[in-house]
Amino acid sequence: MNEVQRGAGRKLLLIHGLGGSWRSWSTIIGALSAERTVIAIDLPGHGATPAEQDSGTFDGLVGSVDRYIADNGLDGIDVVGSSMGARIVLELARRGRVGNVVALDPGGFWRGWERTFFKSTIGVSGRLLRAIRPFLPSLSKNAASRTALLVQLSARPWALDPKVVETDLVSLSKTPTFDALVHDLANGPEQTGPAADPTRRIVIGWGRHDRLCLPRQAARAKLAFPSADLHWFEACGHFPMWDQPDEAIAVILAATSGDSTAGR
Repeated sequence: MNEVQRGAGRKLLLIHGLGGSWRSWSTIIGALSAERTVIAIDLPGHGATPAEQDSGTFDGLVGSVDRYIADNGLDGIDVVGSSMGARIVLELARRGRVGNVVALDPGGFWRGWERTFFKSTIGVSGRLLRAIRPFLPSLSKNAASRTALLVQLSARPWALDPKVVETDLVSLSKTPTFDALVHDLANGPEQTGPAADPTRRIVIGWGRHDRLCLPRQAARAKLAFPSADLHWFEACGHFPMWDQPDEAIAVILAATSGDSTAGR
């Protein structure tokens, strides 16, 4: 599994979302690595990590990360996940495989029409981005087109760094398992809890203006993981590291400063 490691200190594993890569953390990885040894991975089928046979399923990706943790002696490591990656870290907490956890806008808590909404909107976005991939560099530089492309994901897409936007959109458009994962996530079971070890800290962060994983789903996440703290990011969409990077950094460092003994 492709990884990037930066910084020194207590170890912290970053797990990106659907269609992303380790570069999805570019807005906060520098500040985090000033305080931690940050390990950011590319999930199988994403970035520079080849897909495995089961990488088009959520369970397959969880299994890959679980094996990565075991193979690298990282049992009990503190973890941060975004979107699908946030659901992965919650599932690893349920299994008792990780230390302190920060889950930013996790998927997997949709019900009824929300499943269709997720599948149809993100599915259309994926097909559109593949069709316009050659034009993404120029479209990302323009505030109006950037806003049109990211209105579902950001509370202030016009203000985002064009290079950050281009990198993430191109990554999504090149993810070979994207459609299979959308289908699996939309049709699979709801995420369950609780954490195996309630003494490990869990913070579930949610953007007040998330238009993909709707804010109403936060209550279900909290119910599934009753030991978790729920943190609301105001003026924020699906990605706090885009819309509220300083606050995201502060939340992550505070949540992972406890006495988890593994992953040192």
